Amino acid sequence: MSALTAGVLVDAAALSLAHEAVPPEQVVAGAPTTGYATIDESDASEIGVWEMSVGAMSDVEVDETFVVIAGAATVEFVDPPLPTIALAPGSVVKLVAGMKTVWTVREPLRKIYFAT
Repeated sequence: MSALTAGVLVDAAALSLAHEAVPPEQVVAGAPTTGYATIDESDASEIGVWEMSVGAMSDVEVDETFVVIAGAATVEFVDPPLPTIALAPGSVVKLVAGMKTVWTVREPLRKIYFAT
């Protein structure tokens, strides 16, 4: 399914996202919620918008590159152990499938992701 049309604007910052509570086994602090919308997909890739509320959660990543468009957070890399990174609008990050992370969001975070 492809939702993007050549030459047609999608305002990723204005998309309304329905949030769900993070599963209890992933919650590290607070009561974070997440929401997402797929804006384009094919058999090989997906482009979407993902958002997380204030709080902290653990995750196991997929192959993706993302661009932060709003918010402030840190990502701790548990496995493999890498330096913690600070996210702000304009941050671009590549993740590899299987990475174990902890996301700590201080201001609601919104990113555009490109997953393969």
